Amino acid sequence: MSMFKWDVVDPAPGEAVAPNQRLAWGKTVGLGAQHVIAMFGATFVFPIIMGLNANLAIMMSGIATICFLLIVQGKVPSYLGTSASFVGGAGAIYAQQGGPEDVTGAILVAGIVLAAVGAIIHFLGSGVVNAVLPPVVTGAVVMLIGFNLAPVAALTYMPSDPWVAIITMTAVILMAVGFRGFLGRIAIFLGLVFGYVLSWLADIVFGKTSLPTPASADPGPHLRVDWSTVRDADWFGFPSRTVEGLVGNQTEAGNLGEVGWHLPSFSLTFTLLVLPAVIALVAENVGHVKAVAEMTKTDLDPVMGRAVAADGVATVLTSSVGGSPTTTYAENIGVMAATRVYSTAAYFVAAIVAILLGLVPKFGAMVNATPPAVLGGITLVLYGMIGLLGAKIWKENGVDFANPVNLVPISAGIILGIVPASTLKFTDDFSLTGIALGTVVVVAGYHLARVIAPGDDHGGTMLSVGHPGAHVEDHAKPHRDDL
Repeated sequence: MSMFKWDVVDPAPGEAVAPNQRLAWGKTVGLGAQHVIAMFGATFVFPIIMGLNANLAIMMSGIATICFLLIVQGKVPSYLGTSASFVGGAGAIYAQQGGPEDVTGAILVAGIVLAAVGAIIHFLGSGVVNAVLPPVVTGAVVMLIGFNLAPVAALTYMPSDPWVAIITMTAVILMAVGFRGFLGRIAIFLGLVFGYVLSWLADIVFGKTSLPTPASADPGPHLRVDWSTVRDADWFGFPSRTVEGLVGNQTEAGNLGEVGWHLPSFSLTFTLLVLPAVIALVAENVGHVKAVAEMTKTDLDPVMGRAVAADGVATVLTSSVGGSPTTTYAENIGVMAATRVYSTAAYFVAAIVAILLGLVPKFGAMVNATPPAVLGGITLVLYGMIGLLGAKIWKENGVDFANPVNLVPISAGIILGIVPASTLKFTDDFSLTGIALGTVVVVAGYHLARVIAPGDDHGGTMLSVGHPGAHVEDHAKPHRDDL
């Protein structure tokens, strides 16, 4: 099959459309637009939270998607939106007085590592990765990445208007659970629109607020929604260059408009703060391939390594100009599941639409003007969901926490990882903190525990949790090295 030549089909109701097929171009364009809307909310929310340019992120997500489809030879339909896994690492870099260039430099190196992992999977099989990163480890890293972000949502964004934040959070929850099908899958985007309107109405009804903003504890009276930059922005153009010398997260500083395209800057310390996200991305990409394989009834294991590597290459490409990291999107899996259309033609259309949307500075200005409290309400849900995805990995793989090899090192690593201020200093220029420190303890601690554990995996002094006979019954379970 040629990636740019699809068999045109007119399927019967309920009949699937394969990746190498497409509907008529009119319908394909409509499906492509659906994919853009599905990825839209998270793809521009996360760059804002990471202090990066939303316009550039949207544009580069389209270029990244085309890159991905070319590398996997059109066999894995997917859209590459902004990854949430790097938000914690970005926050840690800003906390150590790094700037946007430091964030994208660290992300670029992580992309190289992810591409290398993809190459390993391609040539050696996924078993080698599972041996180093079993489900108990992967789940723990995903969990600490999510929960490490709790202070950002609760202490940085929410105080600017707690009621708007809580009401927005409630709206996201109700829409995500109450809406069916496509609307439920874009609940984050709908929640952002809802919170935006709610903040605007609050300005009309209650007037200006003097509550603290992420940029100032005493900002004085100010509107929740300020569109002065939107009015001044152009309708068409390329994102401007990042102002030199920026330090810290410009979302919190209130200067997000100063971040545009830029060349990355590299630092070993900052790189180590984001590398744990690679573990989450491997899990996300492998899960995406398996989900698509199940839906299309196709064996995609031979291209799994290509898919992981493609995401790594795409992340390198986007971050090299100041864009955000990428990952395959569950939102778009939902669109495929709902429509049963797996045509890669729709993804090429979505990518082109995203590129064109990224060339509208007025759109970017609207995104940058999102009230912090709205971000607070959304991130209260998003960060918790990221953390609980780690628990989902444990549950789906039957991880046994009656086993001290699983329980003890993982517990220690998670506690270190979810406390942003936890730091282990090696030299004046190098230290491990938060997510990076927790990940090292989780991975190294787990493998060290396995080496020294007795053959039954239940050695050592450990209080059992549960009914009095639980420990005895667990002893009788078969040996489970893979957990």
